[in-house]
Amino acid sequence: MKVGYTIAALVSAGVLAAAVAIVWPKGPQISESDAFSVPGLDPLTISDAQSEFWRLTPALLLEVYKAFGETQEDGIYDTLASVTHGEALEYLYLERVGAMKDGGLDEVDQTIHEIKLLNTQVARENSSLVIDASWQVIGTVGHSEHLHVRGNTYSADLTVSPVEGAWRITDFELLDVNRDTAGETFPAPPTN
Repeated sequence: MKVGYTIAALVSAGVLAAAVAIVWPKGPQISESDAFSVPGLDPLTISDAQSEFWRLTPALLLEVYKAFGETQEDGIYDTLASVTHGEALEYLYLERVGAMKDGGLDEVDQTIHEIKLLNTQVARENSSLVIDASWQVIGTVGHSEHLHVRGNTYSADLTVSPVEGAWRITDFELLDVNRDTAGETFPAPPTN
């Protein structure tokens, strides 16, 4: 007996799709015991990251703010790329570079003192964490003659995923910014 299959028959039977999935896997498989780096923290497994999201989220956001304090486009991009990936990297990079379009910055114009998580919820989707986050950033924003202390509050939907050995923000949707808690003005320290 002669057995012959056409490609159409294989496709209709789903055999070809299964064969393609075996030959070309979607990406590296992530084990529950794999740990991924986080700036300023010990590496975290998926389970650890979910239970420690209150430490993971500010650690990643702090690096985003450091990137926003950079004065050159390559510094902004490189710093963002260390903690973001894909659409989140593109969105945040374009946001910062767009804010610089009127001449850029000659010197760092911000110092972050604290990032405090507020009403935040986390859910797991496969190896990613979906975080509905609200946080307050307390920092100093500088201008040529004076400094402002700011306490802005932000809300965003974040997806945090292990990418290339590190936890990174892979999706970022800013939902709200509240600048009502801006602080007082005081003279800038003299430069030597």
